[in-house]
Amino acid sequence: MAAPHILVTRPAEDSEPLAARLRALGFIVSAEPMLEIRWLDGPEPDIGNVQALLFTSANGVRGYTRRTSRLDRPVYAVGDATATAARAAGFTRVESASGDVYALADLVRRRCTAAAGPLLHVAGTKLAGDLSAMLGESGFSILRETLYDAVPSARLSDGTAALLRTGTLDAVLFFSPRTARSFVRLVAEAGLIDRCRTVDALCLSPAVAEAARAYGELGVTPWQNVRVAPRPEQDSLLGLLPEPSGGTGRA
Repeated sequence: MAAPHILVTRPAEDSEPLAARLRALGFIVSAEPMLEIRWLDGPEPDIGNVQALLFTSANGVRGYTRRTSRLDRPVYAVGDATATAARAAGFTRVESASGDVYALADLVRRRCTAAAGPLLHVAGTKLAGDLSAMLGESGFSILRETLYDAVPSARLSDGTAALLRTGTLDAVLFFSPRTARSFVRLVAEAGLIDRCRTVDALCLSPAVAEAARAYGELGVTPWQNVRVAPRPEQDSLLGLLPEPSGGTGRA
């Protein structure tokens, strides 16, 4: 039996290492980045009185280190992949919330005090959750540096279209609502929405699953299955994958 064919929809910077990991596990992997990361130019972030840095994506880490070499502040990361990117960039004091933006806000409340100074949230132009409002309610002052833009893909690649037409795609990995919405839109524009009937949508969170199900204003994307990771982190999502040998699940 052929190994399951998995489609990775993350931006290229994140999809390449993930695809390599999945191939090493025995999967057939294709990439269809739904977002292109465009770095924004500007001055070095001012962290003079900042007590800690908040990263809600690995792209935030990359954008920050493009602008400055200051790595002397504690880092609180939304998830393990973002924390790994921060450590790889050279930060030495890194803690992961291992979840979503709500988990990150909870972590910050436990580790920081509002009196110690403002927190710098490094972000893109589009935000998933209002971290400033969440922490502002607890008395924290949040500064925000917008260092990149994530631009949606304009069309579905010929390769992915062919996988859908031939029914050789087994599952699609979705990490964000925006990515899921973009994929469904492009599949619909390509006239291939009905081809999702043989494909599983594997989603990082309930919000991602809701976006993957939505088709236009009132329609529902006809996935074979929509499954949600028990925890909003990459390893939990990968646990939803079938066994490379054709079994029903991974440990």
